[in-house]
Order: sequence, then structure tokens, then C-alpha cells
Amino acid sequence: MLKKRTWAMILLSVAALMLSGCSTEVKRVGVEQVKDLSGNWNDTDSRLVSEEMIRDSLSASWIDRHEKNSSKAPSVIIGSIRNLSHEHVNTRTFVADLERAFVNSGRVDVVASKDEREGIRQERADMDLNSSEESRKEMGKETGADYMLIGTINTIIDATEGEQIRFYQVDLTLVSIADNRKVWTGQKKLKKDVKEAKFR
Repeated sequence: MLKKRTWAMILLSVAALMLSGCSTEVKRVGVEQVKDLSGNWNDTDSRLVSEEMIRDSLSASWIDRHEKNSSKAPSVIIGSIRNLSHEHVNTRTFVADLERAFVNSGRVDVVASKDEREGIRQERADMDLNSSEESRKEMGKETGADYMLIGTINTIIDATEGEQIRFYQVDLTLVSIADNRKVWTGQKKLKKDVKEAKFR
């Protein structure tokens, strides 16, 4: 009986050790900390792009020119940011940073996107039927955008056995909706040297 209990205790200890060895370990790191794991596009790349584009777009002369010609802040809508690279890139992260910088600067208005507008219009239609006269918001009073932000992400890959150079180029352009003029262009380039990568 004692022998059986001893063996049971040993088996339980071994099982506990095996389970503890398979457990997930989570460690929090600073948002600004650079940590490249795969060599693919990551949060640091997104942050570097957004910082460069924010700095460049808000210091360029297109805002002053617009204010001089129309006596109001320019309004911008986000268009298509096409990912032409070899990997998945979530463009919404750096575009959201740019939107927030525009709004918080007080110098640029950002108009809701097509998808966002649909939800707002549905709410406005519901208000028309169910809200009081004083609180109801009328149709046909939306702010039209003066400019649309469009862009692309491209990559160039140069690889040899055991090493790979990944070059990323992000181009953003503000286009006047009235006459198709390009009023601002921004560009950010990133280059990574990835050793012992599993090439695709």
C-alpha cells in the first residue's frame, strides 16, 4: 500500500513538472521598446512611419495655403492605403496615429470614412423617427472633405543564403478632391538586415 502511494506521489510530481514546463510565460514590455522577432513589419515600423508622416504633414505648407485661400481649416478623409508589399501590413495603426495628430493639432479636420458614415447616417435616420424636435439632427448637413489621403506600401527583398535585406517604402499623398492636385506627399523608408530567416 505504501509502495503504491509512493509511486502515485512520484507520478504526480513528474506530471506537475511537465505541466509547469509547458505553461505560457507573459512579460510586459514598454510600448517604445524595440523588439524584432521575425523581421516582418511590426509595431516599431508602424510607429516610425506615423511619427515621420505626422511631423512632415503638419509642418508642410499645404495647411497655410488652404487657410489663406478659404479662411477655414482643411478637412481630410482617409482613402485607400494599398499594401503592395510581400507581407501583411496593418495600415490602420499608423493611419489612426496620423488622424489623431490632425485632429489634436486643431489645424486639420478629419471627416468620417465611408464605413463610419454609414453607421452615423443610420443613427440620423433613426433620430428622424424617434428623437425630439430639439435634439434631432437634420440630414444633408455633413461636412465634405477638401482632401483625400491615399498611399501605398512597397517592399524590395534581396536575399542570399542565411541573410535577407528587407526594404520598405511607405508613400502617402494628400489629393485635392476639387481638382485632383497633390498638395502634400510624404515618404518613409525602412531597411532591415535579417539573418538566418526562413525565406518565402
